[in-house]
Amino acid sequence: MRQFFSSKPNRLWMILSGFFVTNALVAEFMGVKLFSLEKTFGFDPVNWSFMGVDNLSFTLTAGVLLWPAVFIMTDIINEYYGPRGVRFLSYLTAGLIAYGFTMLFFALQLEPADFWRTAHIKSYWSVEQQEAMRMQVGDYNAAYSVVFGQSLWIIVGSLVAFLVGQVVDVGIFHAIKAKTGEGRIWLRSTGSTLVSQFLDSFVVVFIALYIGQGLPFLQVLAISIMNYFYKGSMALLLTPIIYAVHHAIEWYLGAELATEMKNAAQQAA
Repeated sequence: MRQFFSSKPNRLWMILSGFFVTNALVAEFMGVKLFSLEKTFGFDPVNWSFMGVDNLSFTLTAGVLLWPAVFIMTDIINEYYGPRGVRFLSYLTAGLIAYGFTMLFFALQLEPADFWRTAHIKSYWSVEQQEAMRMQVGDYNAAYSVVFGQSLWIIVGSLVAFLVGQVVDVGIFHAIKAKTGEGRIWLRSTGSTLVSQFLDSFVVVFIALYIGQGLPFLQVLAISIMNYFYKGSMALLLTPIIYAVHHAIEWYLGAELATEMKNAAQQAA
């Protein structure tokens, strides 16, 4: 056991996979909150018109705070552990997300304590803010149920989109690397993310809103494009971070071991 933990590749795998799974799980549960990107930064909503749909703006899920980290971890794990490593983690994570939502379903069925429904919960908020929130919420159990009682179609859409995006990312990443070699990290990492997030953006919105809620096709398509515009922009902006993580891992592993792991990962693609 000591030999297992003393191995640098094993320790790196545990760190990367732990970060990957944690970010994906937390992002799913955070994603129940929708926010306005423009208002968060103090701007008015863009209110664009597209494909005959008016008043489109960047309304995103809070999960976008963490999904970029999942994108980065996908490419890093792909680089050093190959497609089998990414697929294993993707299937494991999807199973854990489904498990988490199942446990949450049972939690929603629990009968709340009477005093908790209107209790004053101490937090980092001021007393005045707590009182204002309590008056707005009224019943904490009702709020809990509304926030976490997601539609089944949203859960299904999210899981399907996650798996489709991960599988496509793996294939494109190694296809680009096979043609370009060790150079052009930005091309294989950012390129695979741009394509996989294109599919992710459309799959989750179509399943959740078109199939699940019956929204008009053009409206769903316009919303998907707005979401992808944000995700694509983030993929481009995160490119320097990918290089920084690569540099840190190369330093930790050493040039010889890092090259050996990358060659093995590419051969297994």
